[in-house]
Amino acid sequence: MRPFTERGMVALVCLNFGLQVFDGVATYVGLHAGMAEGNPLLIWTLGHIGPASTLLLFKVQACACVLLLWRLRQNRLAAPALVFSAAVYAACSLTPWATAFATLHLEYWIS
Repeated sequence: MRPFTERGMVALVCLNFGLQVFDGVATYVGLHAGMAEGNPLLIWTLGHIGPASTLLLFKVQACACVLLLWRLRQNRLAAPALVFSAAVYAACSLTPWATAFATLHLEYWIS
């Protein structure tokens, strides 16, 4: 496999940051709309410090990990780690939240 160019790494980092922002905002909106969170660690923390603090804490940590991968971008595993991270967030956050919001929107227009 050919190594990613600097431009490709920037695109992966931006994609990961975008997915983190989406996940944080979608989770916050979803919780306020009465939807359930699926991550047990997040559920536990939500009960102890509230939604805004929990999401800020978790998203800052996730973004710090992305920045660490950016800093280590010359390592041959950095790009695959960013690709894997984006794929996990797309599958475990983007898809479920988009589906949940589409269902909620559809139910609103049907009723």
